[in-house]
Amino acid sequence: MLGSASAHGVIAVTDIDRAKKFYSETLGLDLLEERSSGLQYGAGGGTRFLVYPSQFSGASETTSMAFMVDDIDAAVKGLRDAGVTFEEYDLPGLKTVDGIADAEGERGAWFKDPDGNILALGQEK
Repeated sequence: MLGSASAHGVIAVTDIDRAKKFYSETLGLDLLEERSSGLQYGAGGGTRFLVYPSQFSGASETTSMAFMVDDIDAAVKGLRDAGVTFEEYDLPGLKTVDGIADAEGERGAWFKDPDGNILALGQEK
């Protein structure tokens, strides 16, 4: 049924101005459209996502969105230089070392936006 449908992500935030600064300036993403329902951002490959105001932001304890990159080491360094703090995990089957984990065919790193939404970087091996 949905095989030909496009998809985009949505991320809830409490403070849209603070989120705009983080997603635009800190992460360096392209703000495509600002509207009453939120901020529409573009990422690579024509993907897009909406950052919208909600009292329920940051409630999820799982990854909200992942950004696939070609060089995770460079991406982590660049975001750290911009003030982003990466999470450290030591879970069964997943352990980060200096913020980066090697998992089945991918490398990953996780960080939070100002509302506590968990975002990830991923790189295929």
